[in-house]
Amino acid sequence: MEIIRCPLQMQQWSLAERRQGRTIAFVPTMGYLHEGHLSLLRAGRQRADRLVLSIFVNPTQFGAGEDFDSYPRDLDRDSTLAQPTGVDVIFSPSAPQMYPPGFATQVHLSGLTEGLCGASRAGHFDGVTTVVSKLFGIVQPQLALFGQKDFQQLAVIRQMTSDLNLPIEIVGMPIVRESDGLAMSSRNSYLTAELRQQGLSLSDALRQASAASRQGQRDAAVLLDLVHRRIGQEPAARIDYCEICQAQTLQPVSQVDAQSVLLLAVYFGTTRLIDNHLLLQPFPA
Repeated sequence: MEIIRCPLQMQQWSLAERRQGRTIAFVPTMGYLHEGHLSLLRAGRQRADRLVLSIFVNPTQFGAGEDFDSYPRDLDRDSTLAQPTGVDVIFSPSAPQMYPPGFATQVHLSGLTEGLCGASRAGHFDGVTTVVSKLFGIVQPQLALFGQKDFQQLAVIRQMTSDLNLPIEIVGMPIVRESDGLAMSSRNSYLTAELRQQGLSLSDALRQASAASRQGQRDAAVLLDLVHRRIGQEPAARIDYCEICQAQTLQPVSQVDAQSVLLLAVYFGTTRLIDNHLLLQPFPA
């Protein structure tokens, strides 16, 4: 496994591999890997000849007062975890390498970015689409894998890739959960034991709403009330958003069908957790 820090060197490596007829799978991350990331890497290893992991805490997708400075970083730890999955290259550039002096380009996608996380994190998705488009240009993959926990992000990247005619297959992979149901996230490391216990209300609320919808309750307002009441039982919980949307457009719906997704963002203390579930699908045991 090789670690490359220079964008030009990474691009040259990828172009050389492609000239040899090899396919490249790519998993972009901000590091501090967990089993969710590792599941993406294992899937990428099975789908292509070469596997590239990027680790870059992207400053442009963090807003004022967010956790850019405190976001966990440990390249040695991440390298140790990544190596058994068969990663060929870890691309880990610095911020000045990705955004050199004079950098003046931004990729903006409208519509899908305006609600949910986009409404509460101004500029977040401009940072995401800009860095992902840069990473795609540097790594030159034929396919890229993303987790469905960041449901809106996945929809945004799919739209961007289609709109820009990028010859990259975007693969969405299922949410990976802890044994108690908490969706895996690098930010879970911020939680105290008490807050982590309260954070289980997200998966519990999703489970209850899924069960109710599959038993015949299709009124979105009723299901959202159920979710609000469950999360509201936790003293440290503060709901950022709780919405049921159409999975492709992310527009709110009033009646639930097979394409309806319940999306949550909730603060527990200062830690913001997100989660989601397609309501008519059974919730994982």
